[in-house]
Amino acid sequence: MTANEITSRNLINIVKYKFVWLCVTAILLLPGTLGLIYGAVKNHSPLKVGIDYTGGTILQYGVQEDIANQELATLRTELAKAGIDNPNIQIIHANAENQKTNVNLKNIISIRTKFISEETNTENKITQVIAKAHPNSELMSVTSVGPTLGKELFKKSSMALIVAILGMVIYLTIRFKFTYALAAILGLCHDTLFVCGVFALLGIFCGVEVDSLFITAILTLIGFSINDTIVTFDRIRENLRYYSKKMSFGEIVNASVNQTLTRSINTSFSTLITLLALYFFGGVTTRDFVLAMIIGVIVGTWSSIFFCTVLVSIWEDKDSKKLAKAKAL
Repeated sequence: MTANEITSRNLINIVKYKFVWLCVTAILLLPGTLGLIYGAVKNHSPLKVGIDYTGGTILQYGVQEDIANQELATLRTELAKAGIDNPNIQIIHANAENQKTNVNLKNIISIRTKFISEETNTENKITQVIAKAHPNSELMSVTSVGPTLGKELFKKSSMALIVAILGMVIYLTIRFKFTYALAAILGLCHDTLFVCGVFALLGIFCGVEVDSLFITAILTLIGFSINDTIVTFDRIRENLRYYSKKMSFGEIVNASVNQTLTRSINTSFSTLITLLALYFFGGVTTRDFVLAMIIGVIVGTWSSIFFCTVLVSIWEDKDSKKLAKAKAL
């Protein structure tokens, strides 16, 4: 295939609009970054973490009535009178999985409190308050994580994330030039920051908390995103072998991205179909995990095409200009 045939098949021009793609990326990252900063300043934590990391107890009660938002304030007041400090209350719509035990179940009242030990009577107090407001309520689950276990789990999750990123750095540095490896690592940081930013905003406006499944989602997304980036970089490296004397580096980048574009979109689209099915028809317990995956797959595809390759193009272009200037001298 000749150089003209390759360039004529380009659907998008990455290099020509490279600064446009970077500006769009910056705009997409801005709201989430502000959300992370807001959380860090106000709550001393960028993300709203669940009991997996902070320790505590979550009690879930199934009810057969629809619950108005105004009732939450009344319920919170009654719990405070019963001696429950700062309860976090959420209403979860019951799905088919929850309705297996009770076909009349409409909503689930989820109450998060400080860690409840077996010696205290806190669980009974909460149950009495809920039963007073909803006589037909049913205690469906009680989940407790001690403070010590929560801290240990947080340390191990952080270590797993650090080890995964370091492993990627070593692998990419060995396989590609340093500029390629650096662009790929920045792409991983971009994807992680974007997903964390979205969940920071969800934590602020919707009360969404992150748990150990969120770290699992981030680790999975790191692998997915880096795979897409490596495929594109491999194609750039392969085309350089054959067309480096006939085409500029920018033209090679454009051709390589367009050659892998269909593959990237098809892979992401097929993955999204499965994830969307899990999100809408799966259980409540995995919904946030699946949401993180959906967001990560979309942003990972974007970063592989419009962020990582753009950075490589800019850096290689600068190196070429420096080399040409040195030869002229």
